[in-house]
Amino acid sequence: MSALVRPRDGRMIGGVCAGLARRFGMSANTMRVIFVASCLLPGPQFLVYLALWLLLPNEKSASTAW
Repeated sequence: MSALVRPRDGRMIGGVCAGLARRFGMSANTMRVIFVASCLLPGPQFLVYLALWLLLPNEKSASTAW
C-alpha cells in the first residue's frame, strides 16, 4: 500500500477520494461512488471529507536536478 496523500493528478475537488482509492488499491471512481452513497446515510461524511482535505498532505512532485 502506498502512503496516504492527495495526488496531484486524478483529482476532482480536493483529491481525497483519489488519495484513498490509491491507498486501498481501487479505482478513484469507485471511491467517489462509495462516498456519494455514504452521504445518503446519516453521519458526518462531509466533515470527515473536509478534515481529510485539510489534513492530508499533497503528493510531492518530482524534482528536477539542476
